[in-house]
Amino acid sequence: MTPPKDILIVDDEVGIRELLSEILQDEGYRVSLAENATAARAFRARQQPSLVLLDIWMPDTDGVTLLREWAAAGLLTMPVVMMSGHGTIETAVEATKIGAYDFLEKPIGLQKLLATVARALKVAMAREPRRISLAALGSSAPVREAERALEQLLAARRPVLILGEPGTGHDAAARALQLPDAPCVVLATGARLAANPLSVLEEAHDGVLYCAEIGQYTKSEQKGLGFLLPKLERANATLVCTSAEALGNLAAEGRFDPALLSALSVGALMLPPLRVRRDDIPLLIERFWNDVAAQHANANQAMARTLSAMQPAALAALTQAYWPGNIDHLHNVVVNLALNPGAGDITPEHVKRLLGESAPPAQIVSPEITARFFELPLREAREAFERIYFEQLLGREQSNMSRVAEKAGLERTHLYRKLKQLNIRFARRGEDSGA
Repeated sequence: MTPPKDILIVDDEVGIRELLSEILQDEGYRVSLAENATAARAFRARQQPSLVLLDIWMPDTDGVTLLREWAAAGLLTMPVVMMSGHGTIETAVEATKIGAYDFLEKPIGLQKLLATVARALKVAMAREPRRISLAALGSSAPVREAERALEQLLAARRPVLILGEPGTGHDAAARALQLPDAPCVVLATGARLAANPLSVLEEAHDGVLYCAEIGQYTKSEQKGLGFLLPKLERANATLVCTSAEALGNLAAEGRFDPALLSALSVGALMLPPLRVRRDDIPLLIERFWNDVAAQHANANQAMARTLSAMQPAALAALTQAYWPGNIDHLHNVVVNLALNPGAGDITPEHVKRLLGESAPPAQIVSPEITARFFELPLREAREAFERIYFEQLLGREQSNMSRVAEKAGLERTHLYRKLKQLNIRFARRGEDSGA
């Protein structure tokens, strides 16, 4: 539940103060009162309200002068709505130039008051630095870096493009960007964007438009999405797109609009796979296990095992696994282990049977791409991509150099030279198996 907003009413007329206070409290706001500019100064020195309703004509200091004082002192960090029973256009314009959000003429109508207050608070909220939590993905350094990158993208009011392997948590990251009490339009497909994109934007006004897996969009759906990009700011809407597919490859194949990809890439973020943040795995296992236990408890069903049945070596095997399906893969394996009717401890053999014997060794991992990847000079970006490409390929083929060379389309000697150039270590094994 969103905490109530603090509103300061500054007016020398006690009847107006009490009336406005009663109306706003009935709407769930917290209200403080100041009978003049002196009391308002003292209140602002102690704390920052969410919004100020400030009368212009007061006996000690007029509201415009007080507004100017706050602006000069750097204290005008909240929206201020000026009020006057006999104001002039010139006064309203002056207050607006100083930094006032709006101007209300007395007597103030109920609907006009509530609409102005709600609008001012919404604009102020949009300007506040957002704090993003990706706790659902873990708490490791790569996850915290992704949180900071998302906060920076939101502060810059850019569309957000969440990339990464399947199962890395696209949906959880997208939902972390939602604002409480704000609309969130979730599009599982792009059909509505092709049919009527403006209706979608209107629905997402002052909120979030979440477009999942845009790599699967048709050309007309991509066109509808591109049509909305220049209109987002005016609608005060945040666009969040996700894709587990390599959009660059799709663009090269003519299946994705290069101009749309270019426009979205300014806000691109790559979610890190599990294999580059193994510290998160034990905590995720515990969380998933507890979720299964809670579901069974609610259904009055007994769990087959408790987490204490997992041998340390089995936990180590789970932690060091490659996890090609990432978080989703881990979740499904944990559910299997928790509900398996077999008795006794969970051993490394249990884990191996579930994961298969084809998982690449734990030491072969690839670095994650963050938003900073797109800020690198072309030469460095190309080298970073090649390093990721070959580390992924080595892991998938378990360092079988024959298969790696074949998949990369390189001669074996050229492959060795490239790996040495990229400073990639590898174990030469399975050289002659060819399988």
